[in-house]
Amino acid sequence: MQPSGQVSVRRAEPADHERVVRALAAAFADDPAWSWVLPFADRERRQRLYFETELHHLVPSRREVWLAADGGAAAIWAAPGQWRVPMWTVLRESPPMMRVFGRCTPRALRYLVRAEHKHPRAPEHWYLHYLGTEPARQGQGLGSALMRPILALCDRDGLGAYLESSSERNRVLYERHGFEVTETFNMPGGGPSIRRMWREPGAAGRSQ
Repeated sequence: MQPSGQVSVRRAEPADHERVVRALAAAFADDPAWSWVLPFADRERRQRLYFETELHHLVPSRREVWLAADGGAAAIWAAPGQWRVPMWTVLRESPPMMRVFGRCTPRALRYLVRAEHKHPRAPEHWYLHYLGTEPARQGQGLGSALMRPILALCDRDGLGAYLESSSERNRVLYERHGFEVTETFNMPGGGPSIRRMWREPGAAGRSQ
């Protein structure tokens, strides 16, 4: 377990995945992008299935998961060279993902294609796929704590870091840790804006 200020974080084990799913689904329940691709009354249930599927198919081969010690927040990172999901994995995920997105599957696929097209190919970087804190725990430093271990690796190894954010609140958080907005684009079909954010190694920002 790694202390970070007053918050302890650690790499998640398979037994932690239920807690990871719960934290991320709660964190993104009212997120603008998720609200756009999942305009359903049972959004959080669908999000749980989504994150369960992602963890099942992508961890540990293509994703690294970090968890706050109390389970109130989680982060999913892709190591350098591991951000792109192979086609065979996409095909294996298709049945549960169609249950997640239902009639909005085409909308979700259009966004994923656009986001992948805009994803930087070089230089090598860590990709912050998801970072979420349960609403009751927001503002307590959990998100910062979950970023610090990987950002420290980026600084040590001279690697960049990349993410997409649909939340203005999160943009401010990421900027404190050295990320900068490189582009803003809209989700397909008149959806909300997505910020592409990049962090150079050593860009400590105003991290607290």
